[in-house]
Amino acid sequence: MDLQPTDDQNSLVEMITGFAADRFPIEIVRSYGEQGGFDRSRWSELAALGTFGIAVPEESGGVGLNFIDAVLVHEALGAALVPGPLVAATLAAGVVDGVIDGSVVPCLIDLPPDGPLIVEHFRSADVLLVVSNDGVNLVPCSELNGSDVLHPTDPTTPVTVLASLPAGESVGGPELATAWRQRGSLLASAQLSGNSSGSTSLAVDYAKEREQFGRPIGSFQGLKHLLADSWIRTEVARSSVWAAGVTIDEPEVGSIPRAVAGARLTAARAATENAKTCVQVHGGMGFTWEVDAHLFLKRAWVLETQFGSIDEAADVVAGLYAVR
Repeated sequence: MDLQPTDDQNSLVEMITGFAADRFPIEIVRSYGEQGGFDRSRWSELAALGTFGIAVPEESGGVGLNFIDAVLVHEALGAALVPGPLVAATLAAGVVDGVIDGSVVPCLIDLPPDGPLIVEHFRSADVLLVVSNDGVNLVPCSELNGSDVLHPTDPTTPVTVLASLPAGESVGGPELATAWRQRGSLLASAQLSGNSSGSTSLAVDYAKEREQFGRPIGSFQGLKHLLADSWIRTEVARSSVWAAGVTIDEPEVGSIPRAVAGARLTAARAATENAKTCVQVHGGMGFTWEVDAHLFLKRAWVLETQFGSIDEAADVVAGLYAVR
C-alpha cells in the first residue's frame, strides 16, 4: 500500500484542477444557484476528460485506473466546488450507458427506511438510480413527479421531493448496492476533503490582502493559529480519504467499512470547521451572500449527509474499536 501519489496521479489532479479553474470558476458555480440551471455542455466537457470513467475498465469504455484515482479527482472537484451529480455519475459509469461520455446525466437516491424521497439534481438528470438493501434500480426521470425545494441548503445543489417511486429496472443486486454505498460515501468524503482545502486557500488569500492597523491581518498571531488549524484538519482528512481509497483497491490491507467511516468523520469535520474559519477570517463581511465562504460551508453541510450521516460513521468506527 502506497499513500504517496505518483507523478501520473499528480498530473491527473493538475489537469482536473486546471479544467475546473477554467470552466467552473466561482462565478459559474454561483450562477448554478442563482439561476437554478445546469450546463450540459460543461458537463460533457467534464465527462470528455474521462472524469466519470476513471475507475471503469477500458473494455467497458473507461480509463482503467484504480478507485484511488477517482478519489483524487473528486478531491480536486470538491476544492473547486464543481456542481452537479458527480458522485452519481462516477458510480453509474460502466453500469448505465451514456454516463461515461456525459450524454446521460444520472441522479441518485439512497433509499431511506422512512421519510421523504429526497433527490439532488433531479431536474437536470435523465435517469434516477435507486440504491436499497435489495440492490440498485433504474427509473427514467420522465416517469417521476416531485416538488422542488424553493430554498435548498446549498443553492448550487437543487433538491426535489418525489411524490412516489416505482420499482424500476434492476441494474444490480445487494452486492452492487453495498459497493455503491461504500464508494459513494468515500467520493463524497473526497469532495469534503477538497472543500476543506478550498476554503482554507480562500481564507489565506484574504488574510494576505486585508489590512488592519497598517499590516495584513494574516500577520496577527490569532489568525495564524486559526489558519494553521485549518491546514492541519485538511491534511488529516486527506490522509484518511487517501487511505480509504487505497483500502478499497487493496481490501487485504484493512477494513473497508472502518476506513470509509473514518474518512467521513475526518473529512466532514475538516470541511465544516474550515469553512466556518473562512467566514470568521472574513469578519462581518463573511456572513454575507457576496463572500464565497458560505458556498463552501453549505456544500459541506450537504455532502456530509450523502450515504449516511456523521453519527452513523462514528457508530461504525466505535463499534469496530470496541473492547470485547
